[in-house]
Amino acid sequence: MGHAAVTAPSVSLRRYGAVEASDVHDFHQVVLGLDGAMVMAVDGVAQQIDAGSAWLIPAGARHDYAGVGENRQLVLDLPAASLAVPERLFDRARAVAVDPSLTQLVHRIAAHATGGAAGDDHLHTRRFHWDAAARLGAALVADAGTTAAGVPAPGAGLDFARIDRWLRAHLSEPLRIADLAAHCGFGMRRFHQLFIEAFGETPHRYLQRLRLDTSLTLLSDPRLSLTDIALEIGFGDQSAYTHAFTRRFGLAPGQWRALRH
Repeated sequence: MGHAAVTAPSVSLRRYGAVEASDVHDFHQVVLGLDGAMVMAVDGVAQQIDAGSAWLIPAGARHDYAGVGENRQLVLDLPAASLAVPERLFDRARAVAVDPSLTQLVHRIAAHATGGAAGDDHLHTRRFHWDAAARLGAALVADAGTTAAGVPAPGAGLDFARIDRWLRAHLSEPLRIADLAAHCGFGMRRFHQLFIEAFGETPHRYLQRLRLDTSLTLLSDPRLSLTDIALEIGFGDQSAYTHAFTRRFGLAPGQWRALRH
């Protein structure tokens, strides 16, 4: 199947038919079970997906799929480097079990999507996709830390889920790579190399993306001022946060917040 170029994440509800179909695309994809079941084979490995499980499909991987009776899935299309998600999460195709908190998040997002929360307006739709994708991305990385997906084999490099968790816990602080390298038991130079292999970009670039992704969720809390959010995610002031947010998302954070689901 042909696809238009994808530059931002998107979240959609899908039903798979009983007739087997195939696809390949230039963005990563996560298929999260919702209702019923479907069977997917990626690179010749087949697995049934239902509520509580998911397929992680790297860009470029051919996948064959078919529904099993009535079914619904929540699908996250994820261009590389669009969200703060370690690149190594998609180093290979795999079916994974997801924990109950992620399953609940999938159902909440699906309920908004079915109820028309995304709406017909382009900006409202864009906010819905970014908000939902940021929440799913964070949950997927956290979930990887409870499974073999986030834990490297001996000599394989960094435990990306552990590092992502450390960065999220220290968002309000300046990034001290020496502290993070020591936390992981590596020298500075070796750590920097391993970080790029695991995350697909430098620590500072990943952290900037992570800070802005986190702010999407914080903007949903009306109790937090823009200054509160800026300081909580590590920007020196509201102006610096507004500049970085606008450059990435095309709207100022105050305008983004004003878009109601």
